[in-house]
Amino acid sequence: MAQPSTQQFIPIDNIRDDVVILKGGQMRAVLQVSSINLALKSQDEQDAIIQSYGAFLNSLEFPIQILANSRYMNLDEYLKNLNDMIEKQPSELMQIQTQEYINFIQEFLSQDYVVSTNFYVTVPFSLVDIDIQKGGAQERFKALLGKQSELSYIDPKEFVSYRNQLVQRVEFIASGLHRMGLVIDMLNTEQLISLFWSLYNPEDLKKRSLVKSLFE
Repeated sequence: MAQPSTQQFIPIDNIRDDVVILKGGQMRAVLQVSSINLALKSQDEQDAIIQSYGAFLNSLEFPIQILANSRYMNLDEYLKNLNDMIEKQPSELMQIQTQEYINFIQEFLSQDYVVSTNFYVTVPFSLVDIDIQKGGAQERFKALLGKQSELSYIDPKEFVSYRNQLVQRVEFIASGLHRMGLVIDMLNTEQLISLFWSLYNPEDLKKRSLVKSLFE
């Protein structure tokens, strides 16, 4: 008996046109969001940011998902590039300083890990949202009970319409986050593939460029 494929357990059906399409036809956009160090802000600035964040949450008419993704950084390639640069430095002093910098990084890495944290906001859109908008209270009640419609197939024309509505939500979210001084980037198709590859293969990031063929 053939073993089931790993992809059967992954809820993603396709990634195209900067959109994640889940099995069942639900759609997701993913925004990468910058961070703010509140400790470096004055008390008035902190209060203003927190107030803006509260107003942003209260303005939402649909759910969002906030993800903080921390990863250990592999600096091997960076150190290799630095070593290659030593001989290209125009003076002996620059060569010595570059080598000292490399030694400093290696010493630091021998004592601790370097961690990079990225923040993401997932924006959803599904057929349920359309049913709720059209059906009023009855469809809202069904949604609360978990009786949600799904799409087994999205017509190309419908996909364009649904994607446009998803983008409208993205713009609404981006506008609210901009007011807090955050920088927002909607991930494109290749970035989405890279992100999900790294999430499902945290120990094998070097192969993430190969995963693009899985969705083509």
